Amino acid sequence: MVEQLIDYIKKHTSVNHQELDIILSKFTFEQYNKGIQLTEANTDKQKLYFVCHGCLRIYYINEAGVDATRYFAFENQFATALVSLISRKPSEEYIQALEETTVYAITHQNFLLLLDEIPSWEKFYRHYLEIAYLNNTDRLYTLSTMDASKRYEELLNQNPEVVQRLPNKMVASYLNISQETLSRIKTKIWK
Repeated sequence: MVEQLIDYIKKHTSVNHQELDIILSKFTFEQYNKGIQLTEANTDKQKLYFVCHGCLRIYYINEAGVDATRYFAFENQFATALVSLISRKPSEEYIQALEETTVYAITHQNFLLLLDEIPSWEKFYRHYLEIAYLNNTDRLYTLSTMDASKRYEELLNQNPEVVQRLPNKMVASYLNISQETLSRIKTKIWK
């Protein structure tokens, strides 16, 4: 499974064998059962997770006390409380395993140390931030300009894995709609 992480790193930055060994030494292999909370809000003990198998969900609790999903990370994707990584402050987000999940994890502290130790890690970090920015901007655009039906159709087109692999409760949380609304939309679409 470490080959997945190695391939991802090599795809997004140039590193020699020695640098790759240093990078990999900062990651730990971790396994989580379905439903396990990896991190809690208001903690500074955050990690960056590379998903080898399974799915992680990043979410927060909104003002109404309802959980709102910001992001799903499937195989060969990273997940973290990004604001906490950048600001170096405790996170407002939670991370949960939605399936049996295996990851390689690195603490935010070790991730940032690599920026000092390995110059090419800066390119990797820049790429990660660019992807996160594009994802978050696209998500904000979708939530603010599309009605619930259009958001669901967009999700089906852009990321059908979410609908195929995850329960309606999670899909509804991601689309910022109730499960009942999601059920009505699905019924309407499939007729």
